[in-house]
Amino acid sequence: MARPLEHGKQKTVFDVFRERGFIEKVTDEEKIPEVLGGKVTCYIGFDPTASSFHVGNLIPIMALSHMQRHGHRPIALAGGGTGLVGDPSGKDEMRQILTYEEIAKNAESQKKQFARFLDFSNGRALLLNNADWLTKLNYIDFLRDIGVHFSVNRMLAAESVKIRLESGLSFIEFNYQLLQAYDFWYQFKHYDCLIQMGGSDQWGNIVAGIDLIRRLEGKQAYGITFPLIMTADGRKMGKTEKGAVWLDPERTSPYEYYQFWINTDDRDVKRFLALFTFLPMEEIQEKYGKLEGADLRKAKEDLAYEATKIVHGKEEADKAKSASRALFVNVSEKVGITESVRMEADDSIPTTPMGKEKFSEGIPAFKLFETVGLCASSSEARRLIEQGGAYVNNRKVNKFDDLVRQEDFNPNCTVLLRAGKKKFHRIKMLDKK
Repeated sequence: MARPLEHGKQKTVFDVFRERGFIEKVTDEEKIPEVLGGKVTCYIGFDPTASSFHVGNLIPIMALSHMQRHGHRPIALAGGGTGLVGDPSGKDEMRQILTYEEIAKNAESQKKQFARFLDFSNGRALLLNNADWLTKLNYIDFLRDIGVHFSVNRMLAAESVKIRLESGLSFIEFNYQLLQAYDFWYQFKHYDCLIQMGGSDQWGNIVAGIDLIRRLEGKQAYGITFPLIMTADGRKMGKTEKGAVWLDPERTSPYEYYQFWINTDDRDVKRFLALFTFLPMEEIQEKYGKLEGADLRKAKEDLAYEATKIVHGKEEADKAKSASRALFVNVSEKVGITESVRMEADDSIPTTPMGKEKFSEGIPAFKLFETVGLCASSSEARRLIEQGGAYVNNRKVNKFDDLVRQEDFNPNCTVLLRAGKKKFHRIKMLDKK
């Protein structure tokens, strides 16, 4: 539980982190709150092995945004150099090593997503790529100047290394801690970066960087780690039956993104409002303290709307909210989906185009639900239908092999599929194959 502020004391970003649930460990419990009472530069490194971030990356990105909102200067560091090596932390096997071109392309794609959270104008935030300095290192000089400060015994004692020693740890991965420590020192030296933050699996790497700064510069730096966020039912945050929930609208549409949040477990709503929105904590405590029924539905809607607005903008959040409300109202009242609702939701509901000829003889419902991604497999689709949770145009599917035919499509050549109460998918019938 967050400790109350002393009377008259101004809230710092450390207080915000603490009350919102961002902090797992800090390297100096007494000094860091004091340091964050002033203005500092901090950084977090991001792995560029994918072209988009996903919901699981939101905690560190939100943390950088909170830092900036409190007057600090955040550095978002793309791991263009360390990505060529691969971080063994939290992994039970070696990552696939990507090419220089793949890493650079992914890092460029991620830049656009950072801009949703951070203001890079006038140097208020920095976007760096450690390839700019790591790829220029001379190996022998690096060993003499940096490697000499690292104890192999201490590195072997790190939890991330011990876990991997059982399954096999490559020499290239073993070097990763030296490179990340060098990153911290480099930014300390050239950008006055005083704090490194990261996930709980980065603790050993962060401490190694602090130690290197102390040895090379004789000065003190600091570290903060965030907890691994799990849902109330024990799943890793951001993982669904369909896989990761991406921030890229081409991979996860704004409507699907909104639906991910509105389907939050009741037990997680208040916690996720604190972590994944910028709503004031006073408002969250007051409005969402103890909720049930319609009030809980409203809280989930607020969570979905605020989270979607941050990533996709107000216009897309408005569209997703409007479409979700319209569909929810129609399902709740057990009436058919009207044409006006279809028109309102046109730009938001996930849609799959399919050739007209595919429906001339009909497609089994279970196969269609799997094809569009409402179910992860044919067996899951069969179970959904058997349990009465599958609908075509708001009509319950009674048998798993019921056929969806051309006559099921409305005059606009669309048909609406629904799994349960909240998951929708539309099929647009095309004349061509």
